[in-house]
Amino acid sequence: MIEKIFMKEIMGPIIIVFIAIISYAISKKVIKRIFKLKVKGVDLNRKKTIMLLFTNVTKFFIIAIALITILEIYGFDTKSLLASLGVFTAVAALALQDLLKDFVAGISLMLEGQFQIGDNITVGGYRGEVISLTLKSTRIKAYTGEIKIIANREITQVINHTLDSSLAIVDVNVAYDSNIEKVEKVLTDLCERLTNELEFLRGNVELLGISALGESAITFRMTAETEVMKHYGIQRKILREVKLEFDKHKITIPFPQVVVHNAK
Repeated sequence: MIEKIFMKEIMGPIIIVFIAIISYAISKKVIKRIFKLKVKGVDLNRKKTIMLLFTNVTKFFIIAIALITILEIYGFDTKSLLASLGVFTAVAALALQDLLKDFVAGISLMLEGQFQIGDNITVGGYRGEVISLTLKSTRIKAYTGEIKIIANREITQVINHTLDSSLAIVDVNVAYDSNIEKVEKVLTDLCERLTNELEFLRGNVELLGISALGESAITFRMTAETEVMKHYGIQRKILREVKLEFDKHKITIPFPQVVVHNAK
C-alpha cells in the first residue's frame, strides 16, 4: 500500500514533470527545424518572431496539461475545477483587461508582421531597433543604448524604417561668390566616382542641383539610395569626400556671417 502511494503521489508528479520537460525540449527542436525551412516571402526576422510565438504557446500548453494531470493524481476533480475556472476566468478577464489586450495585440503584431525583431521602427516618437517582441510587451533599443519597454496594447501606429530602401541625403553649402558651373562639375564627377566605390548602394549617387539659397550660402543636394539603415554611414562618407574635393579645387564652404553697420 505504501509502495503504491509512493509510486502514485510522489513518483507520479516527478515523472510527469520530467515528461513535460522532455516534451517541451522536443517541441522546441521541432519548431526550430520547421522554421529553418525556406519559405518564400518570409524573411529571417519574421521567422524568429513567429517561432517565438509558437514556442511560448507550446510551453504554456504543456505546463497546463502537466498541472491538470498532477492534480488528478492527488484526487482533485479536474472537471469541476475546470468548470469553476471558467467562472474564475470570466472574473479575472474583467480584472486583467489590460493584460489580455496586450496578449491579443502581441499575437496580432506577430502574425501581421508590422515589425519584427531586428527592425528599426518609431513608436510614439521613440525610434530604435526591436530587440524583443513578446505577447505582453515590445522592447526597442535606441542607437544611444536606451531601451524602452512598450505595452503591446499601446502600439497603435508604427513607422517601420526597415521595409524598404533608405535614402542618404547630403546638403552641401558653398559661398555665393563660388563658380556655380565649377561646383556642379566637381560634385558630378564625385558622384560618378562614389557610385563605383561605395558599398551598400542600391542606386547611383546623384547630384540634384541647387536646393536652397540661404542667407550666406548656396546649398547643393546630393542623394543616394542605400540598403536599409545604411544611409547614415553613406552620408558621412560622402561628406568626407566632398570636403576633400572642395579643398583640392579651392571651393569655399562658408560659415554664417553677421554684417554690422555703424549708425552716424
